[in-house]
Amino acid sequence: MRKLLLAGVAVATLAVTGSASAQVTPPPSRDATWGGVTDATLVAAVSAGLLMPRIFYPGSEVTTGWHARWHYSVLAPMMTYSTFAFVNENFLKAKIKGPRPGCDDTNQGGPGCADFGSPSTHAFGAGATLGHGLAVFIIDTTKWSDGQVSGLGLFGHVGIPLILGGITVVGRSAGNYENAGQLAAGATLGLGIGFLTGMLYSTMARPECGYSGSMICW
Repeated sequence: MRKLLLAGVAVATLAVTGSASAQVTPPPSRDATWGGVTDATLVAAVSAGLLMPRIFYPGSEVTTGWHARWHYSVLAPMMTYSTFAFVNENFLKAKIKGPRPGCDDTNQGGPGCADFGSPSTHAFGAGATLGHGLAVFIIDTTKWSDGQVSGLGLFGHVGIPLILGGITVVGRSAGNYENAGQLAAGATLGLGIGFLTGMLYSTMARPECGYSGSMICW
């Protein structure tokens, strides 16, 4: 009788253990509205960086007063960190394998967990646009405008990317798409790369090159 009782307990224990080990974490809930909003704000931030002119105060031997010039050469830094964003989304995240919020080994690859979240590509794009604009503003102010500050340049190169990037990062967290660490990693990486490429571009490409009749100047 005792053996039968012990056997029954063992079978019940195995059944409970097997059932527990077979449990799969339910698919996470993502806010589709925030997903759409963050897509839109990221596109808007990148577009603003692409379309924002170089605002500078040239020397009197060139012309006087504040002037603005658009450069096709801005495509160079933009394409550089866009390439980094592509590499991050398609290769780096798959190597790091940082699961998105609500994902683990039991449901990775299923609905809501089809990919990984670290570093956040949205945060990377937002950070890169801000870093680019910050570098352009600093170089145009210190190197090309003799220290004179353009309020419009500050707002266009720094203010707009900061606002749109902030909405992007906050929205990705609020929408449960990435966690704080994944967002911080993406934003920090993007800020650094964006600043370096923006600094190289604004140092090499003189803002007044439009006066020569060419919008591409290196």
